[in-house]
Amino acid sequence: DLDEDDDAVFAQLEEEIENEDVSSVREMRMTALRKEMERTTQLSASHYGTYVEISVEKEVMKICAQEPRCVVHFFHHNFKRCEIMDKHLTTLSQKYTSTRFFRVFVENVPWLVHKLSIQMLPCVLSFVGGSTKDRIVGFEELGNTDAFQTAVLELKLTSIG
Repeated sequence: DLDEDDDAVFAQLEEEIENEDVSSVREMRMTALRKEMERTTQLSASHYGTYVEISVEKEVMKICAQEPRCVVHFFHHNFKRCEIMDKHLTTLSQKYTSTRFFRVFVENVPWLVHKLSIQMLPCVLSFVGGSTKDRIVGFEELGNTDAFQTAVLELKLTSIG
């Protein structure tokens, strides 16, 4: 009977250990999920995952200087190719939620247009750590066609960092 009692005790201990493992794994998963949800909420509150227009020049400069990564489209309402670029950047902003995507109307930011030597539209600048890393001017680097694929722009932007 002692062997049976020992076996029962060992079986009960094994079951408790397994339950503890499952419960601690579940707890770790729940903690990780909570943290990810908080991060997503914070990112969405700061317009990550969206493509918005910013009209104040100082705000544009502040965001570019402070955000780890951002992609800025300098556009004009009367340019068809700017509309095309907007469509692609909207798609990418939803995919790359750790990068800040936004557009600025060139007439609202004359000092920046001059300082950054923006002479042709559309013009997309990428900033990493507050520094300009690359620029895409027009559609030349994107196949020089209005019908370029979002993946072409994505490849160009991701190659920058």
